[in-house]
Amino acid sequence: MYKPKDSAMSPRFCGVKTFMRLEQKNTTENVDFAVLGVPFDTAQSYRVGARLGPNHIRNFSSLLRPYNPDQEINIFDYCSGVDYGDLDVVPGNIHRTYDNIVEGLTPLLEKGIVPIILGGDHSISLGNLRAFAKQFGPVALVHFDSHSDTWDHYYGEKYMHGTPFRRAVEEGLIDVDHSIQIGMRGPLYGPNDIEDARELGFEVIPMREVRKIGYAEVLRRIHERVKNAVTFVSFDIDFIDPAYAPGTGTPEIGGPTTIEAVELVQGLNGLQIVGYDLVEVLPAYDSGEITAIAASSIAYEMITLVALQKRRSLVKLNS
Repeated sequence: MYKPKDSAMSPRFCGVKTFMRLEQKNTTENVDFAVLGVPFDTAQSYRVGARLGPNHIRNFSSLLRPYNPDQEINIFDYCSGVDYGDLDVVPGNIHRTYDNIVEGLTPLLEKGIVPIILGGDHSISLGNLRAFAKQFGPVALVHFDSHSDTWDHYYGEKYMHGTPFRRAVEEGLIDVDHSIQIGMRGPLYGPNDIEDARELGFEVIPMREVRKIGYAEVLRRIHERVKNAVTFVSFDIDFIDPAYAPGTGTPEIGGPTTIEAVELVQGLNGLQIVGYDLVEVLPAYDSGEITAIAASSIAYEMITLVALQKRRSLVKLNS
């Protein structure tokens, strides 16, 4: 059983920084989840520096503790996890990086381990989805973001952080009939920037609609859309309002607070989620590390969902 160091016995400022003070171990034995970084940011279109995001999140995550009072569960009573380190990327070469992502994730997925993937820019999601589709077939996508990332090209380039989900649909990686995007907002090049995502098959709930219908209704619609499909969750930190998460490449005003974002992730409990990514954290713009606080908390809630899923399986097995 792999679990974090006890910070009541070992000071948080001691040791090499890993997520939540988990053991840094490149293993697939006796592991239920693995936190890993993909520090690639060559496909960012404005501010760069998200390659430093994984370690920035890790550095703050030492404050996290094993018991989640909101979900009423001690994570490590039900699951074992490690910090798997970073996958090797190739700066400037997105296609070789995609190959590395698939190669790196495959051993985890073959063992039924749930990856929590820290980016890096949002282009890495295409590599992630290739790995998941290779293992599970097309997966449902639950996507929190201020942008749909379904543009056809950026500067004439097909593989950028604004295009991964269009490419994923074209490659047959996503089960669009059970997929949903939440939080889109901000100025656009035209109305097609939202409508294109719907034409690809996604249900889209822009932020103005989220405000109108409320978060409880958003969660109801997520569960109604996804149903029992095998699911991948992609969370762009710019989904959160920049007042609460300024450290990102393309911030947009009008997003949710940190606690609203946390409650949305908590509300995914019950879905059949096989993996997560959390992307676009950019340390250079992170005043007071508040983006690192938000990102590490979101990743913590993702791990909690793994524990809740394990607990449900044990209850079902023993009933």
